[in-house]
Amino acid sequence: MQKNNGLSILKNTSVLCILGVLTAMVIVLARVIRVDLGFARFTLGSVVTVMAGLWFGPVGGGFVGGLADLLGSFMQGYAPNPLITVASILWGVIPALMLRYVTGSKVRKITMLSLSVVITSVVCTMGFTYAGLVLFLGYNFWAILPTRALQFAAMTPVYCVLVCCLYFSPVTSFLRRHVVTYRPAEKAGSVKSMASA
Repeated sequence: MQKNNGLSILKNTSVLCILGVLTAMVIVLARVIRVDLGFARFTLGSVVTVMAGLWFGPVGGGFVGGLADLLGSFMQGYAPNPLITVASILWGVIPALMLRYVTGSKVRKITMLSLSVVITSVVCTMGFTYAGLVLFLGYNFWAILPTRALQFAAMTPVYCVLVCCLYFSPVTSFLRRHVVTYRPAEKAGSVKSMASA
């Protein structure tokens, strides 16, 4: 297994294939299997984007989130909303950047991983996506606030549980052993503790 900390990840054929599969999964989970209220969308696509970032770093996560949003928009016949595309990219970037703090005991790792998902959800769901709906699609800020808040409150705990289950699953161990995966800059001595996650 090799360590990846940057753009070099996009030069690896195996990783590109996996990122392609993850992108397809995001499109299916975000565009096909969903509950869509127009200004609020209940999907699990963001979980896959987060995992792409945790497994393959901010470049891999951003690549999956951005490409899935662009392809999904074109497939449905409308132009991408730039702020929503930024939110899709950040779903893969922010948790990956916070991965360096997912160390220590299992409880601390779960807490920090969940915190990274909550922060990402605030920035993306209540920030960029909300702004994209109001500024580019003309929704009234106050009219959609209750539904956006409901979406945030309902989906964030689900995202936390699924991300923690997937991150501490055998899939992560397999990818770390056999594929180029992301390891943030770590202190000497913390590599072993992360490998045992």
